[in-house]
Amino acid sequence: MINRAQKLHLLSEMIAFAKHDKDIKNIEYNFLLGVAKQLEIEREDFEYLIKNPINYTHLKSHSERIVQFHRLVLLMNIEQEHGGGNNSKGVIKLYNFGLRMGLSHESITKVLYLMESFPNKIVPPDVLIDIFKTQYN
Repeated sequence: MINRAQKLHLLSEMIAFAKHDKDIKNIEYNFLLGVAKQLEIEREDFEYLIKNPINYTHLKSHSERIVQFHRLVLLMNIEQEHGGGNNSKGVIKLYNFGLRMGLSHESITKVLYLMESFPNKIVPPDVLIDIFKTQYN
């Protein structure tokens, strides 16, 4: 289980990802707020993170990194679906976040490729897990 500092970092990382085009749109804000609630982060802490990001901490568990990557994929898709920015910039940023989390470039590339074949570009969690499991073994 991840501790509070790791939860804050995860949320801060997602906020940074959403801010890559400078503004957090309402739909992104609501998505991030939902993630904060899921992580049991209070709204005032969430608001603080928007203005004051925290430093990167490496997630130890491979499964936690996969879950975080999936959240970032969802966030990128929400942004693009609602008129947010350049697709290639988001994909590059997502790819780099995945690498920084220590995920294999083969798995990240496969997820990004397969994403195009799913409705709303949302890769189902079981497919995502299978992709990373194959590369991890």
